[in-house]
Amino acid sequence: MEQNPFIPFSRPWIDETEIEAVSEVLASKWISTGARVREFERAFAEHIGVKHAIAVSSCTAALHLSLVVTGIGIDDEVITTPYTFTATAEAIRYVGAKPVLVDINPETLNIDVNKIEKAITPKTKALMPVHIAGLPCEMETLHHICQKHNLLLIDDAAHAIPAEYKGQCIGTLADLTAFSFYANKNITTAEGGMITTNSDAYTEPLRTMRLHGIDKDAWARQSKRSIWRYDITTEGYKYNMTDIQAAIGLCQLMKINKMHERRQNIIQIYNEELSKIPQINIPAPADETSKHAWHLYIIQLNGVDRDLFVETLRDENIECSVHYVPLHLFDFYQKQYGYSVGDFPCAEKVFEKVVSLPLHPALTESDVNVVINAIKRILA
Repeated sequence: MEQNPFIPFSRPWIDETEIEAVSEVLASKWISTGARVREFERAFAEHIGVKHAIAVSSCTAALHLSLVVTGIGIDDEVITTPYTFTATAEAIRYVGAKPVLVDINPETLNIDVNKIEKAITPKTKALMPVHIAGLPCEMETLHHICQKHNLLLIDDAAHAIPAEYKGQCIGTLADLTAFSFYANKNITTAEGGMITTNSDAYTEPLRTMRLHGIDKDAWARQSKRSIWRYDITTEGYKYNMTDIQAAIGLCQLMKINKMHERRQNIIQIYNEELSKIPQINIPAPADETSKHAWHLYIIQLNGVDRDLFVETLRDENIECSVHYVPLHLFDFYQKQYGYSVGDFPCAEKVFEKVVSLPLHPALTESDVNVVINAIKRILA
């Protein structure tokens, strides 16, 4: 049988627009944090509909700074999901707090809001939900829990642009929201992240902390021809975004609606064909009042050896992935917090069945049909 063409799991949609934008930055001779970063922040805030956007080097940095600026620290607790990438819990550990895990809803794969209050203690300071695959969490319920228990809501929206919850963009609904622009995300800057907030009180400290706690960045000092002296006004980190990255981000933001429309078209084909296969559960959709970002297309297998399925798809030249290994199954989290197999049964059961199929705007209809036909052959 003739070999399928290689179909990558993810690929950024980069064209001449991004190449020209980066070339302009290189030609300007100012390639670190400068005018393009400011422009990207303004454009992103306007697109989301939020007051402030602060560009940083990664979503992990965005989560970390969000915790720092709110004063969460040693011996505090932050409730999150076990069904996420390690960066979510990692950032909580950076400030000396404890990530407290709550099991998931097996339909949505998001944190089960009905189980959160049982995990709240006097040490709990914040909730950190994750919108898995781009499906919005139940933000209204999360707000109610936060108000009832006087908690902060710090949103891990690594998957969630351009998701919406009841007509409002994710990024406007929490005290602070962290976005990712990693290479496989819905928009990319190669590496990078953004913090959004409507709080004036958080904004300037975040801008200062992202670059060593210096009160004026280099671009501001040069552009205003100010004296060379500067002050360190707070603790700081090397978390700044560069103008090269921001130039890519601005181009990506201009075509985000087109890229999302393409993702939706791919999802429609997947759903129509895969819903006919009894061994497959297709992903839960957003309800009619909300909007799914469709960062990932995660199917669940019934009565099928998941690892063998993944291996066989790869033999067919189709790259797929698994999202996620629940955090409590990793050696580090078991040793550090005493977690063990069986602690979060919904996350564990889902993990054994999930496969993420190729999903990116560069996929053609022919590519999608190759994936579907390969799946049908394997499961036959």
